[in-house]
Amino acid sequence: MQKSWTIPASNGLRAVAKIPCVRPKTASRRGLGDVSITRTGRPIIRIQGGRSALGGHTATVFGATGFLGRYIVHRLASRGCTVVVPFRDEMAKRHLKVTGDLGRVVFMEYDLRNTPSLEESVRHSDIVYNLVGRDYPTKNFDLEDVNVEGAERIAEAVAKYDIDRFVHMSSYNADKNSPSAFFRTKGRGEEVVRSIFPETTIVRPAPVFGFEDKLLHKLAGQSSLFTSNHMQERFWPVHSIDIGSALAAMAEDDSTAAEIYELYGPKNYSMAEIAALVDREIVKHRRHVNLPPRVLKLVADMYNRLIYWSQTSADSVEREFIDQKIDPKAKTFKDLGIEPAEMANYMFHYLQHYRSSSFYDLPPATEREKREEKKYYHVIDDQ
Repeated sequence: MQKSWTIPASNGLRAVAKIPCVRPKTASRRGLGDVSITRTGRPIIRIQGGRSALGGHTATVFGATGFLGRYIVHRLASRGCTVVVPFRDEMAKRHLKVTGDLGRVVFMEYDLRNTPSLEESVRHSDIVYNLVGRDYPTKNFDLEDVNVEGAERIAEAVAKYDIDRFVHMSSYNADKNSPSAFFRTKGRGEEVVRSIFPETTIVRPAPVFGFEDKLLHKLAGQSSLFTSNHMQERFWPVHSIDIGSALAAMAEDDSTAAEIYELYGPKNYSMAEIAALVDREIVKHRRHVNLPPRVLKLVADMYNRLIYWSQTSADSVEREFIDQKIDPKAKTFKDLGIEPAEMANYMFHYLQHYRSSSFYDLPPATEREKREEKKYYHVIDDQ
């Protein structure tokens, strides 16, 4: 209904001015190119939308409350996808509420040993991510319970409801014949999920660095005092944001089904080299004491039994003697169109708060080196 208002005019007359009615713009029509038919014949609207966009996948992310989970939940929810987040701890999932618009992030309580709760979490989804993993045993779950039996239950729930896509997060060096129990159970987990759901996409990330990592922060803190291999373990560290981008890209690309991806960074480091970079960045020197493997395994096992949070374990000592090996047949970031970031470029961003107040405002180590070079003038004597 149009509204009008009057204004006084000259000669005692009253003029009437009408305000035009503003009609809301109609939404743009969907084209056939926006609709994609999944493997099971389900139509999905695949468009580049924002937080409030309508359409996209319905994804279940097991392990979303962990280190890598927040990155994939943010990527999916910010595109307008509906993300189901199974959780165990009420306090551990709060930060994920704001990653998507209202109603886009749905929380469901579950237990890894409760099959009905797993099935309820996946029954309405188009793609399921399994990021659940454990690299140290606890009194409630050992490595076999989480990395093999837990993955098996999730894969069975995915197969029961014939979900379109299943992405399983494994680990670098996953091998059922590995001397490390963690690598061994991850290798067995890959075989189990592939036997149940052959179209499973397996992701093997290298050691990950980021805001909540166990790599840079462990070296910058004081919990990495004891080592057993003189910190000679070598690997390609990868950025957590790159992992999140890769997992999100797999949801949009059905050609990634039934593939194995080795996700690693552009440069190979030893643990000693990373420790030196960390010390230079935090302007401190962290001491590392080398102990025989038998002694450190015994100490680590006792320490793991006495405390409930993750610090060290006997198997983590075993992994110090195993360098990262990359499967040449596996696909990489390049196949997803992603260029991985170099770890040295982000150390200042992640480690600045470890500096003392005297050095907190110093520029990154690389910038300091450039400034030091400018202080010296190289004079060539031609005589």
